[in-house]
Amino acid sequence: MKKTAYLGLFLALALICSYVESLIPFSFGIPGVKLGLTNIVVILMLYRAGIKDALVISVLRILLAGMLFGNLFSILYSLAGGLLSFFCMVMLKQTGKFGVTAISAIGGITHNLGQILTAVFVVENANLLYYFPTLLLAGVITGVLIGMTAQEILFRLPKEKFF
Repeated sequence: MKKTAYLGLFLALALICSYVESLIPFSFGIPGVKLGLTNIVVILMLYRAGIKDALVISVLRILLAGMLFGNLFSILYSLAGGLLSFFCMVMLKQTGKFGVTAISAIGGITHNLGQILTAVFVVENANLLYYFPTLLLAGVITGVLIGMTAQEILFRLPKEKFF
């Protein structure tokens, strides 16, 4: 199978995860709290495809999911959170000192941080930072759960790169 076919397959998988996540009523009264199912795909791509391909899938998924299931603001918030999360996960992975679960937890935390900082800037209200402790806790919990799931999938997949 060609590389573009693999990328298309993983993009479709990420979009399916986004859609499934949009159907799950998971909220604590604070906007932006989600499970982060698509982060499983990003982590798989980081470990089995490489940084560049993982970034392409992450950004395309955010743009397409925003157009299909959200709006311009959801794209803006998701891009801010997704890019900050992605680069933090890449930096931690490159140190070789952190496992998949820890990297995913940091990804969940920094995704929420990127979104809340963007909201503070867009709405011009620093009081939104009061939501961050709850978002921090949600990021840790969901990040650990997603990381454990991704780690189990990686364990069961062949060790070589996807393409």
